[in-house]
Amino acid sequence: MLKIIRNRIEQGYRTSSYPKEPIDLYHRYRGLPIIHHTCDPAIVKQCAEICPQDAILSAEYKIDLGKCTFCGRCEEIADGAFVTFSQDFAMGTESREALICDGFLPKLAEHSKQHFKKLFGRSLQLRQVSAGGCNACEADTNVLNTPFFDLSRFGIDFVASPRHADGLHVTGPVSRNMKTALLATYEAIPTPKIVIASGACSISGGPFFDSTEITGGLEKILPVDLYIPGCPPHPLSTLHALLQFFTKTP
Repeated sequence: MLKIIRNRIEQGYRTSSYPKEPIDLYHRYRGLPIIHHTCDPAIVKQCAEICPQDAILSAEYKIDLGKCTFCGRCEEIADGAFVTFSQDFAMGTESREALICDGFLPKLAEHSKQHFKKLFGRSLQLRQVSAGGCNACEADTNVLNTPFFDLSRFGIDFVASPRHADGLHVTGPVSRNMKTALLATYEAIPTPKIVIASGACSISGGPFFDSTEITGGLEKILPVDLYIPGCPPHPLSTLHALLQFFTKTP
């Protein structure tokens, strides 16, 4: 017992003070893109042509964050003349259309459904379903349960049974083999319930967007309330979206 107490004193308090205090990310992190609207159209077109996700709408000077995997190839063209990536991890939206981004996103707290805050603002239980994903999104979601983030301190938990859940947190492109299981899980959750599409795969299919083996977007089979882009979404992107969308005092 004395050894445990000594180790606790030596280690100190390791939980992040976010969101009360800002947090700095590693300099190589790619967050919300900064789009330079004065860029030469030829450069924008070149960026669109090399994008492996077809995420760049060159004629509109926009990027579809629901498709983007943040690979950074577009930033390499002409030293970032068209796009550079910021460290802004606040990228959650309540609509798929809002992810087609010109460099700005609507503030989630101002657009979220207020009745969700009333229902789930003090306690939110989620059933996580990996619908054919590569496990990257799942791994970064699990990080939220570590002492550094300590998701439970906000009243948010991931539960084992859909019957104990308030909603679904879906990752992966929803393969044909997982579609039935996902729909059954959704049906088992009592109403009212919410659905979160997390990661490029669940939002648009991600790298598998042109495959016939996937649904091509969670919204095609379920009503989605919250979209969290990324490949995978950074744990802070997920945490920020959950706090802004659901809690009363983020």
